[in-house]
Amino acid sequence: MNRDERLLNLILKYREELKEKIELREEEMQSDNNEHYILYNALGFTNEEGYQVDYQQNVGRFLYKYSGSLIEELAINCFKLAYPNAEEKVKLRNTIDQSPKTVEIDCLIGNNAYEIKWKDATTDGDHIKKEHKRVKIIKDAGYKPIRIMFFEPNRSQAMRIQARLKDLYEEIGGEYYSGQDAWDYLESKTGINLKNILERAAK
Repeated sequence: MNRDERLLNLILKYREELKEKIELREEEMQSDNNEHYILYNALGFTNEEGYQVDYQQNVGRFLYKYSGSLIEELAINCFKLAYPNAEEKVKLRNTIDQSPKTVEIDCLIGNNAYEIKWKDATTDGDHIKKEHKRVKIIKDAGYKPIRIMFFEPNRSQAMRIQARLKDLYEEIGGEYYSGQDAWDYLESKTGINLKNILERAAK
């Protein structure tokens, strides 16, 4: 099995698991208490429309979770195929305060400490403080923090947060790649065009 086939098989595995998860939840929903539909009705939605809203909300939550997990595992696999000594899910002790007790590096290759995101649409100002602490802990441990985020947010406030995070990474001596730059960076480091593989899996 070549590396592209290995990655395609991983995508299919996630696809089947997600399908099973959604089917199970749909089955569970048949016996749900739907008394809250009275509120939906008052706001102009029928019971059937209310059910579809609840169903799609469940599907959306699962889809977001699986999308994030899939792209992270795919990217880590790309790195491990190119760098057999790459380590994943490396925990470092928090050397600044007590919360959290540890921070995690998604993938560690030499002194390059990768954080892998599919997207980050947060608008929480505390996100900057938490990320600042995380990258400082990683930097103080002797590693270079590198953030790879494959899809950029659409909303202006979330875009501003990401611009500040990019500045933070660069100020501390790290690197930050998002959107097409993230796909290009991964390919330059591993020789694998992951975006193309995902597009092939969709056919």
